[in-house]
Amino acid sequence: MRTDVIVMGAGIIGVSIALHLQKRGREVVLVDRKAAGEETSYGNAGLIERASIAPYAFPRDIGSLLKYGFNTSTEVRYHPSFLPKIAPWLFRYWWHSAPSRHALATRAMRPLIERCVEAHAELVADAGATPLMRRNGWIKAARTQASLDREIAEAKAYAEYGIACEILDSADLHAREPHLGEAVIGAVHLTDPATSPDPGGLTKAYADLFVRRGGRFLSGDAKTLEAVANGWQVSTQEGAITAQETVLALGPWSNDVFERLGYRMPLAVKRGYHKHYAPDGNAVLNHPVLDVDGGFVMAPMNRGVRLTTGIEFAPREAPKTPTQLAACEPLAREIFPLGEPVEDAPWMGLRPCFPDMRPVIGPAPRHAGMWFAFGHNHHGFTLGPITGRILAQMMTGETPEVETEWFRADRFRRA
Repeated sequence: MRTDVIVMGAGIIGVSIALHLQKRGREVVLVDRKAAGEETSYGNAGLIERASIAPYAFPRDIGSLLKYGFNTSTEVRYHPSFLPKIAPWLFRYWWHSAPSRHALATRAMRPLIERCVEAHAELVADAGATPLMRRNGWIKAARTQASLDREIAEAKAYAEYGIACEILDSADLHAREPHLGEAVIGAVHLTDPATSPDPGGLTKAYADLFVRRGGRFLSGDAKTLEAVANGWQVSTQEGAITAQETVLALGPWSNDVFERLGYRMPLAVKRGYHKHYAPDGNAVLNHPVLDVDGGFVMAPMNRGVRLTTGIEFAPREAPKTPTQLAACEPLAREIFPLGEPVEDAPWMGLRPCFPDMRPVIGPAPRHAGMWFAFGHNHHGFTLGPITGRILAQMMTGETPEVETEWFRADRFRRA
């Protein structure tokens, strides 16, 4: 079997790329070992994060470094045995988080973030998935006045980027979220972001649109991808597929392929956990809520209230160690009446990240017909549709709507 493009990976990034290439007349085969949206694209907090203009930086103040170093924070945990291996990557992350370099990352990411809601809305309309995208923003709630003051100061800085937000005192917050407890005293409501009550389901809706429009979605293993005389070939359950071009959009598993091809890029994974709970009684959560002091997000999902954790640094394939989730659950119960868990075991996912806080999007430097799109640093679900549009523009000879130099795959070698 032959096609124009093989897209490896059916998360939100790969599905969006397949759709935008298809829209431009390319015949595309989407290949994954699982169904669409069942890995990282499933397990996030469902935020389409229009407000995160500045990437998440490595902390540089002594207080935060000590807090994380003692390995008791609900926000960040690490396996001590993994620390020597991840330390060089963490040092690069810290280096890129210096104010001047962080400003460059912000400059690079801003055009993508600014387009994220509009790019999703376009696909939502095409897919007929309106119930899976909400336009009511999300809330950063604080337990102390000092924390609230910090969030208000940060919110005022959003004005420079045209980000809309509302400052909520205790009465305003509890009018908006009547079932939040009195432990939270105020909040910032970011109104520009969109959210999804089922991010995995939204990814599947995009994949279904791709298939309805004539695309093929086949089961296969990306590790079988190889260069052949007339392009690229991968094995699937329906036989070998050959194409002149291929896209590597495998998220945290991308290095399984690019390293075999001789590329050395500092892709790391930040593990994270979630668990769903039924609300107790008639309690309702209307928006995703970040407890800025507790270090977790609760998000209203179709399956229940999803309690999500921060970051865990550990080997990608290591067994689950959901100690953060266990630490967060009693804190979450202090601010919202969670009932019984919906599932027995927590879900664990992997966030693919580069230390300079921006993804790789563009051609593979040494292999004709290969394209990269991975490493979106907590924002894969947010940036899937705009990444798909930009890469499709690059692949079909259009002028990309954003500056793509920032996302080159060879920037690490050049640095």
